[in-house]
Amino acid sequence: MRIMAIDYGDARTGVAISDPTGLLAGFTTVIHSRKPEAVAAELARLVREHRVEELVMGFPRNMDGTEGPRAELYRAFAEQVEAACGLKPVLWDERRTTVEAHSILHASGKRMKNHKKTVDAVAATLILEGYLTFRRARGQA
Repeated sequence: MRIMAIDYGDARTGVAISDPTGLLAGFTTVIHSRKPEAVAAELARLVREHRVEELVMGFPRNMDGTEGPRAELYRAFAEQVEAACGLKPVLWDERRTTVEAHSILHASGKRMKNHKKTVDAVAATLILEGYLTFRRARGQA
């Protein structure tokens, strides 16, 4: 079962898709758009192209676990994604994924100015890996 992770952002949305077994993160891309409806349409295209069966979307939480200030915006976008894709996204805690993504890129020797090009895809991969680990721990993989 292929699972797609979404790291939604104002200008760029990172996407990571698992391998067909649903065990490993595989394909990644970044959607460059400020229009939620355009992002949802591109996600729907990717869902069809890669035969995705489950969606997981990063959801903003504060460090104390409460919902972050952008939570309502993300819920509204999740509804758009569900309407476009026919799959309801699982809202997944995305705390520290972007910070960790920057750290990974820095450790790999990428220059800070080049992080913008890939940080969202790396963050989506971290969301996907966290979700896949959760599924395995519950015996769902």
